[in-house]
Amino acid sequence: MPELRRGFGEQRPRRSSRAGMRWLLTAAVLSLPLAASALTIELKDVAPDRVERQRAAAKGAIPLPNTPEVGRTAARLAEKGLAAGNPVMLRVFKETSELELWMEKDGVFTHFATYPICHWSGTLGPKQREGDKQTPEGFYTITNRQLHRAGRWTRALNLGFPNVYDESQARSGSYILIHGGCSSVGCFAMTDPVIAEVYQLAAASLQKGQAHIPVHVFPFRMTDANLDKHRTGEWYQFWQNLKEGYDTFERTHRPPRISVCDNRYIVQEAGPSEVAAPGPLEPCAATAARIAELVASNGFAPPIRLPRRAGSRHADLAGRRASAYMCSMARASCRKFVALRNKVADRGNRKGIRSAKRER
Repeated sequence: MPELRRGFGEQRPRRSSRAGMRWLLTAAVLSLPLAASALTIELKDVAPDRVERQRAAAKGAIPLPNTPEVGRTAARLAEKGLAAGNPVMLRVFKETSELELWMEKDGVFTHFATYPICHWSGTLGPKQREGDKQTPEGFYTITNRQLHRAGRWTRALNLGFPNVYDESQARSGSYILIHGGCSSVGCFAMTDPVIAEVYQLAAASLQKGQAHIPVHVFPFRMTDANLDKHRTGEWYQFWQNLKEGYDTFERTHRPPRISVCDNRYIVQEAGPSEVAAPGPLEPCAATAARIAELVASNGFAPPIRLPRRAGSRHADLAGRRASAYMCSMARASCRKFVALRNKVADRGNRKGIRSAKRER
């Protein structure tokens, strides 16, 4: 969703009478009450409070209503018998614009906080392609490599979209974040104070040994009643599949083990000893073959291998990561990597030619 426009009453340069009349008519329509069609269409969509939250944030009315006391993180943790560094799990509910943070205690996960999401773009349903301005839905994991400490958002969590399931459906996109601020195109904007707490607890859990933070992104709370409201919707079967993961966690309060096969998520209940074990989604052989076929037919880039010093202790790990890396040329990030790879290769070729000439 685009950022809010500046106030309609601002002084603007003098225009021709016709252009000025057009501007006045546009301003008049946009400033009508919410019953006006231009805004009614926008607010009829799911989570219309996103607009009000953006307006509040633009006025500096932070924290948003129902935001936990993020300035009392340590005290709130102590009140629930938790500590920074305990394994973390996140759940997102788009319809109600909420992000839940759960933490492990005594072998199960207990609810720590629910934060209002200041803004997210799109509507209910998964992200399908880069540029569709949708937020994803599904099961994701965050590792230490997905903690962002630089760029526009100095504290952000990268969801890791597309996951294996998304890749098997030929979905494209990249750099989907949970970040601060209150504007977003494809991400979840939490406001700066909230993301500071979420980032702090996620980073602490990874530093203390949690390998993967599960992130479950749902269109809504996956109750039977809510799902029944969407029985005729395009994504009903997909949401039924997501409900399996939702129900499993609701029943056990342990993140389930999730894999991908036959165009669906396979959900298995995790035992007590696996409370913080679930890692990235693994594809079955058929799904892996489908992804390989999509890579071959849809113009994906070949694996990008970065040079490593021979005998380096990181060489084998880097080789495995590189061989597993696949990206779509529809992604800007992939095009940049491919351009860089070609540039490096071209530089190497020119160097080889110069060396050959010197030898002659």
